[in-house]
Amino acid sequence: MIEKIDEYLEEINSFETQSAEELEKFRIRFLGSKGLIKELFGEFKNVPNDQKKAFGQKLNGLKQAAQEKFDSLKGDLASGGSDRKAKEDYTRPGYPFELGARHPISVIRNEIVDIFSRIGFTVAEGPEVEDDWHNFTALNFPEEHPARDMQDTFFVENEGDEKLALRTHTSSVQVRVMENQKPPIRIIAPGRVFRNEAISSRAHCIFHQIEGLYIDENVSFADMKQTLQYFTEEFFGKTKIRLRPSYFPFTEPSAEMDVYWGLETEADYRMTKGTGWLEIMGCGMVDPNVLENCGIDSKKYSGFAFGMGIERIAAQRYGIGDLRYFFENDVRFLKQFKAAY
Repeated sequence: MIEKIDEYLEEINSFETQSAEELEKFRIRFLGSKGLIKELFGEFKNVPNDQKKAFGQKLNGLKQAAQEKFDSLKGDLASGGSDRKAKEDYTRPGYPFELGARHPISVIRNEIVDIFSRIGFTVAEGPEVEDDWHNFTALNFPEEHPARDMQDTFFVENEGDEKLALRTHTSSVQVRVMENQKPPIRIIAPGRVFRNEAISSRAHCIFHQIEGLYIDENVSFADMKQTLQYFTEEFFGKTKIRLRPSYFPFTEPSAEMDVYWGLETEADYRMTKGTGWLEIMGCGMVDPNVLENCGIDSKKYSGFAFGMGIERIAAQRYGIGDLRYFFENDVRFLKQFKAAY
């Protein structure tokens, strides 16, 4: 009887038709209330017990094959009445895969890296979980500095005595480079950083920085200004900048750098708060204490450092008013950057 099922299965698999009448005859023959499959199920009680399992599996396979064949041919007839295989043209080119695009953060990062690489800067990277020395102490942060407080920094539980934290800036990468490389040093350090801040449209607990460091003999404040002027001209297409006095523990003197954006449109007014000036980064001359902490002779060498947030620059570039969009991975938001590579 199993041999008979195999014969029926071969007949089902080879059956093809373009006629609705022939298809209906096929259904009645195999799947009808008095069809062959119904008849075979009626014979199940006569099958020896040691053969029931094999017979049942074969019979269920036959029924499934007959139903799938009927449904497939019925669908073909409904969609055009021609044989499915005849409709397929295997010489046609395949459907192309839809190409994606880089994330806007990656696009901005790569542009900045490319600009600084033209003037000799190389990329340096470091761990995202840092010890107290590289994240704070070597960078001249005093013990009472707010950044060392749990309200500002994500500290990591550690079985040993060493204090660990998610890095709060990529300045820790600069420390690692200065410890392991002799001047001249000319690097940029892009990467993800973490700060315990309330998430809003203008701030996030995770963001991306790109920092730069240049150390050599006789490096001056004028060298820093010229380097950053070059960057703003290449990236923003703007030539007018200003440096405002500021404070950072690891640089002295320190400054905030603004680029003159202008007030030509309403968006310019909103973005610059009516001043025409857009703050883009912090910078300054590396504090001699930082150089000495890293084993560099501060009497022989000097240098400058700078840092900027990639999200804020990307938001300005693409006219995005909410930084949270960069982290929500909403495809509807990301599709607008499809052309950006």
